[in-house]
Amino acid sequence: MPSAPVSAGGAATAAPSAAGTVSTLSRTQWADSVLGTLSVRQKVAQMVWVWTLGDYTATDAPAYEAIDRQIRDLELGGVIVSVGGPMDIATKLNALQRTARLPLLVGADLETGAAFRARGGWFLPNAIELGGATSFPYQMGIGATRDPKLAYEMGRVTAVEGRAMGIHMAFAPVLDVNNNPKNPVISARSFGEDAALVSQMGAALVKGIQENGMLATGKHFPGHGDTEQNSHLELSRVNVSRARLDSVELRPFQAAIDAGVRGMMTFHGDLPALDTTHTAATLSKLVMTDLLKRQMKFDGLLVTDALDMNGVLGGLSMGEATVRAVEAGNDVLLMPSDAKVAIQAVVDAVASGRVTEARIDESARKLLLAKHEFGLHRTRYVNVEDVRAKVGTMANQTPAREAATKAITLVRDSLSLVPFKMPRTARVVSITVSSRVDLSAGRGFDAELRSAYPQLLSLTLTPEIVAEATAGAAAGNAGGYRITPDPAILPASVENALAIAKGADMVIVSSYIGAATNTASMVPTKGLSELLNGLRAANTKVVLVSFNNPYLQLGLPLTETHLLGWAPWTQSQRAAARALLGRAPITGKLPITLPGIASFGDGLTR
Repeated sequence: MPSAPVSAGGAATAAPSAAGTVSTLSRTQWADSVLGTLSVRQKVAQMVWVWTLGDYTATDAPAYEAIDRQIRDLELGGVIVSVGGPMDIATKLNALQRTARLPLLVGADLETGAAFRARGGWFLPNAIELGGATSFPYQMGIGATRDPKLAYEMGRVTAVEGRAMGIHMAFAPVLDVNNNPKNPVISARSFGEDAALVSQMGAALVKGIQENGMLATGKHFPGHGDTEQNSHLELSRVNVSRARLDSVELRPFQAAIDAGVRGMMTFHGDLPALDTTHTAATLSKLVMTDLLKRQMKFDGLLVTDALDMNGVLGGLSMGEATVRAVEAGNDVLLMPSDAKVAIQAVVDAVASGRVTEARIDESARKLLLAKHEFGLHRTRYVNVEDVRAKVGTMANQTPAREAATKAITLVRDSLSLVPFKMPRTARVVSITVSSRVDLSAGRGFDAELRSAYPQLLSLTLTPEIVAEATAGAAAGNAGGYRITPDPAILPASVENALAIAKGADMVIVSSYIGAATNTASMVPTKGLSELLNGLRAANTKVVLVSFNNPYLQLGLPLTETHLLGWAPWTQSQRAAARALLGRAPITGKLPITLPGIASFGDGLTR
């Protein structure tokens, strides 16, 4: 096939306008000129994005060679990059851009900022935190601040840091209205249960991202909030009327569209009010084309949620699911378990007349236009030397620290224990409940507490069943999403903790376990009720702090004090400890209802 002109950046390019600037017409000309050189297979490949870790890999590492080969041989259009250090992500993306014939568009799940994927990790066995990008609280914590300026700042920092690493598209914000406490996968990822609050915060986050050089992606259309199924594991179901969808679920998405959101990610769920065929919304033309594009006037990039998830596959083959996703109107086919099979299935559908070439051209052209918009036709690489000047800087940490502080919500304090009034010599026990793989759990929290109570005794209870991350099944790393059994603390561990806590002036129980890709239900960790009941029987003053599951108290005996920290990251841990110690004001207001415990908008001020 004839090749397009190539620039110094290694990509096809177009001549500038007479004024020396790139006009809208030249973008169109460039996209159309490149599109005209592509075969049907190459056009389809532009729609397929595969998963890659952002970790350090040598050039001859098998994992790196595999993704490099896929991009080169299949001529893929983009990637979704997952966890790694900022420098490693930038270096790897530069290398993959060098491999690609046409520049890649890069997306990433940046729901709490760039650190959602670029926190840097820990060095073992010394447990040294290696630094990374800026962490904000989960979106529900931002909802607790009631401050849209912080939502905007979260978006701004996300865009600045993400772009510095070579990421163009944030798969954020989450626009689902989490009005079901039993939701096992959205939970604190949502801004809250109120459609107006989610709309306001979501639109602010969209503007923060897009006004600072990155595309925002609302998810998961048309709404993943009111369900008790995890779409990674099975087809979720939102069984409400169209009128309810219009007044609740669809409102934040319409607000984001009105704010100019450029991307939308789909929901692998069944919504009978929109499509009676029990088809995942991702694969429904009624939902994605008729409703989203025509009725709601969305004209941006439509991205499937991961196509390796059980919620979309069900009994379908990967090829059939991919073709149906194209028929429904999707532009990006994200994380098929076999990219080659997915591409061939769509090519065959075009050859048979099931899908028109014009339909493929529509998506491929939109993607090429986006690549030109980012200037990838001129240069597709980032300057690695700039990463340290833009990622995780003190200037970026300032709004994140403010958000973590303003998010802290005191739900209950029946004995007025907060702020702590005990002398420095008090015997305080901090019990951390976390999975074995969460190395950061409790470290920042206990360090802050120990500055006030030098004799603080720290104890970690680890459930024996650990949720293993399976994101990246499409890269052959995990073999699919598997249900993780409910975690449980062994009875002997509970008894040991009660013995250690005996006679303490205060016991703080903090939980870091919550919604995840493999979570099937939101029941509290087994053994936690026994621990709290045992402490109560010993007349011990107890403070319960939840850093991950905001609904944790619903399944547990009521404690004298209950605090929500809204994120397990170090910044939020320290903010929660400062709040308990009286070193920072507590002003957060619940963006959800805790039935029988607290109402939407509640929150004690200290």
